[in-house]
Amino acid sequence: MTMLDRRLHAYRPDLAEAGLEGKVEASRFVEGAPARVAVPVVGLRAEPDLARGIDTELLLGEDVTVFDRAGGWCWVKAASDCYVGYVAADALSEGRPAPTHIVTVQRSFVYPEPELRRPHQAILSMGSRVHVVREAEARGNRYVVLEDGSAIFAKHVQSIGALDGADYVEIAARFLETPYLWGGRSGLGIDCSGLVQLAMLMTGRAAPRDTDMQAAGLGQPIDRSEIRRGDLVFWKGHVAVFEDPETILHANGHSMTVARENFEAAVERIGWLYEQPTGYRRPIS
Repeated sequence: MTMLDRRLHAYRPDLAEAGLEGKVEASRFVEGAPARVAVPVVGLRAEPDLARGIDTELLLGEDVTVFDRAGGWCWVKAASDCYVGYVAADALSEGRPAPTHIVTVQRSFVYPEPELRRPHQAILSMGSRVHVVREAEARGNRYVVLEDGSAIFAKHVQSIGALDGADYVEIAARFLETPYLWGGRSGLGIDCSGLVQLAMLMTGRAAPRDTDMQAAGLGQPIDRSEIRRGDLVFWKGHVAVFEDPETILHANGHSMTVARENFEAAVERIGWLYEQPTGYRRPIS
């Protein structure tokens, strides 16, 4: 049987996704059931154990396929990037309406009603998806109202269908000084490949989740001499975005933030841990 990447293919000795029948060994194959993330952000882990670090995160309104439920956990596959892992069962819902809008600012508050003076209920990251039922105005501010009556500033969301090929580097730069979080993929905390993926998502483009996946298949390889804004540089286990040929943006464990840094200075600093860059790629528009 084929050895497949378990991050992208759901299979265990006892259970596997139906599409892998004949490709992997498992006692049972299932189609899975659709569900949707019902909390602002939830960690996805390789094992159903809170002591296990997160591999990535899923945001409100994102779709998953659930293959198994047991012990308060769901074994899922994310629709956006096919990442497989375990999330808390109470973070998912089968009945949430399909999202109509997406949060376009780094972070936004959810209020119990269209009134900014009320205590906020939640904080949503850029990339969160919500179902808008109407708009409302209060004290000169415009809000969108969600299915449960809660509200978000109207300027902080956009119709999902309106995402286009905007400058993803400008979007990545909005995350400057956001805390670094291993496995993070939100405006509350983010890692290097999560920054690339989320910024590209907001321009309507898909990107793999992890650095090795991006280095292997995101866009096309280029030479250092060809670098321009929007290109990517990879080290073993790390990725950065070129803001211009001499400057990079990256979430990193040195500053523990998303930072702007001179590229050559970064190469010298990073070299002792990750050696020299392993390659450069240009995402396809």
